[in-house]
Amino acid sequence: MRRLRKLLMGVCLAALLVTVMTPAGVLAEDVQKGDDEAVGVGAKNGNGITIASEENRVPTFEAGKSTTWTLIVHNNSGVDLNNAVLSPSLGDKNEEWPFNTEYQSYARELNIKNGESQAVSFEFTQREDVPTSRHTLQFNIYAKGYQDALVSQKFYANTTAKPIENLEPPVGDNPVPNPGDQIVGDGLDFPSVDAGGFSNGGASFSGGGGSGSDGSVSVPRVIVTGFNTDPAEVRAGSNFTLTIHLKNTSKATRVRNMLFDLSAPTEGADAQTVAPAFLPASGSSSIYLDGIKANGTADISIQLNAKSDLLQKPYSVDLSMKYEDNDGAQIDAASSISIPVKQDARFEFSEFEISPESISLGDEANVMCNLYNLGRIKLYNVRAIFEGACIKKEEVFLGNVESGATASIDAMLEGVQATQGPANVTMTLSYEDEAGKISTATKELQIEVMEMMEDSSMMSGMEILEEEKSFPVIPVAVIAGIVVIVILIVVIRKKRKKRQRLNEEEELLDELDRSSEDER
Repeated sequence: MRRLRKLLMGVCLAALLVTVMTPAGVLAEDVQKGDDEAVGVGAKNGNGITIASEENRVPTFEAGKSTTWTLIVHNNSGVDLNNAVLSPSLGDKNEEWPFNTEYQSYARELNIKNGESQAVSFEFTQREDVPTSRHTLQFNIYAKGYQDALVSQKFYANTTAKPIENLEPPVGDNPVPNPGDQIVGDGLDFPSVDAGGFSNGGASFSGGGGSGSDGSVSVPRVIVTGFNTDPAEVRAGSNFTLTIHLKNTSKATRVRNMLFDLSAPTEGADAQTVAPAFLPASGSSSIYLDGIKANGTADISIQLNAKSDLLQKPYSVDLSMKYEDNDGAQIDAASSISIPVKQDARFEFSEFEISPESISLGDEANVMCNLYNLGRIKLYNVRAIFEGACIKKEEVFLGNVESGATASIDAMLEGVQATQGPANVTMTLSYEDEAGKISTATKELQIEVMEMMEDSSMMSGMEILEEEKSFPVIPVAVIAGIVVIVILIVVIRKKRKKRQRLNEEEELLDELDRSSEDER
């Protein structure tokens, strides 16, 4: 009996472990290979499915507060995305999950038609023990019938530690804590202080002992609450103004004499092109600010230039901060922001090849040219549409064109309206970027459409045939033959009668001659 109970408990424990280890939003009966109803072939590896933070924003969370984070899922896979879910990774794929785990699963259902997008919102509450820091959080898209994620995307998220302020040191002979001591007062535990300064578990602050003149160990923290760029979309090879929003989280201490320095990642394909992704358009990368009042906010701005050969993706920029409190103690801190960079589509067309250049109504002309993708981004769902008053509208779908690739445009245009000489025809090329935004470009060509002409020699032959058909040739020929035969018969008879008469006359003359001789 005991063995049976142990066996049943083992089976239940195994079932519980399988349930917990199943990815969020993927049901056990759905993790069966071979079920292709969830997505089409083009979407099985996530091709064309992307996840982006709304307005490319890096969210900032505060300890104990609930904040909504919205992600945008774009479906450019070529097929509809059905029975899929979007969920964050709560396990080892994230550096650290900084939020309260309030639900067993955060999976959100996805049903997105091809070419469309869906906004998905999550509400997270930051744990109170999380320090001010930047976290890398991963979100995955799972589809029915596939255990592995279709798409995995990592995002930055900023957390703000719970403020420690207006705290009095313990009363005693030594009001200032020694390095390594832990202070307990009013039910709050203070983090330890080492010889180099004050540690908040995230950003490092060096404060010359970590206390002000009044003996308080509270350190004013300056955090980045957000940023914006002008223009809103940063394009490779262009200048932009970066404005960073700052906040002094201390409600009692003013910070001053602030120095900020920006550091961008190094990018480049070879030794000749290696350089920071962003460089100051003028001056240096350092910014000075006089100060921020207690619980106050301020903005700093700098004009930067984005390298022309940057890929289209977000780039992380580190921001180091040095400032002083009211007592002149120097404090060091650091933060980072992520700036998305866009690349402009760049392409060219070859000259049109038109055969023939003049057609009759109802006939077709073959039009061909090449599309050269000279830019650094992929063109999605490319199509060419030919329109004009003299032709029937024609559309040619080219699909996706990779960077540096060539696509051939080949169309048959049918003439539907005669023109007075060559007439304009417009080719409109449309394409989409990674976010599904549609752009167009046009190119003109000329085609002449003529009225339908009948060949003159063919007409004359047809007229002769018609005349021959209208005249009764055979009856006339028969009658003419009969007439000729009758004439021949009459002539022959006349000749025979004449010959017979002559013969009779000769015989009569002979008889007369013989009778005259007898008489003699």
